[in-house]
Order: sequence, then C-alpha cells, then structure tokens
Amino acid sequence: MSHVTTHVLDAALGRPAAGVPVRLEAAADAERTSWTPVATGATDDDGRIPDFGPEQLPAGIYRVTFDTANYFDRTGQRGFYPEVSVVFDLSDAGAHYHVPLLLSPFAFSTYRGS
Repeated sequence: MSHVTTHVLDAALGRPAAGVPVRLEAAADAERTSWTPVATGATDDDGRIPDFGPEQLPAGIYRVTFDTANYFDRTGQRGFYPEVSVVFDLSDAGAHYHVPLLLSPFAFSTYRGS
C-alpha cells in the first residue's frame, strides 16, 4: 500500500467523486516556496486512489492537490474552488497517511483519515 492515500466524496451529489486528477508533492525547502513532484493519479469509481505514490516516504511537509475544476466541468457543476490543496506534516515515517476530501461546489473539508 502507498504511504499516502486519498479519496474524494462529492457531498453535494452524495457519491464518490470519480476521475478527479490529484497530485502529491513534497516541500523542497523550509519556506515551502517550491515543491517536488512525488506522484499523480486520478480517483477510481469509488473516489479513491489506493496506490498513490511510494510505499515509504521520508518525514517532511507534503501537499495533495485536487483538480476540482476538471471534476466539476465533467459533472456539470459550477464550482467556486478550481483546485483544493491540502498541506500536511508527515512526521511519523512509519505511519500510513490518508488525506480525504469532502467536496461540494461551494465548500470543502478534510481530515486525517485512517
């Protein structure tokens, strides 16, 4: 399993958000002014990316960015947020990190999943 996984739930439609392009990046400097690509993917029919990047990552600051404009266009919704970025601290190199997104056209939320 990947060290980092994600899923997207379309809260407005009440179903998984399939086909959302997502990228994972690592902070390249302490100020987080540049980022190094780690992985890219798209959510499956269940709104998940179970194999998102390597099995192990070093501790550090990471960012998951969801291309929500692409998803909203394909589903005929007009969204306010063209992308959503979630920056998180991967402090325990031995732990699994699940970064889900609950999405609607005018709001989003996230949490550390399991």
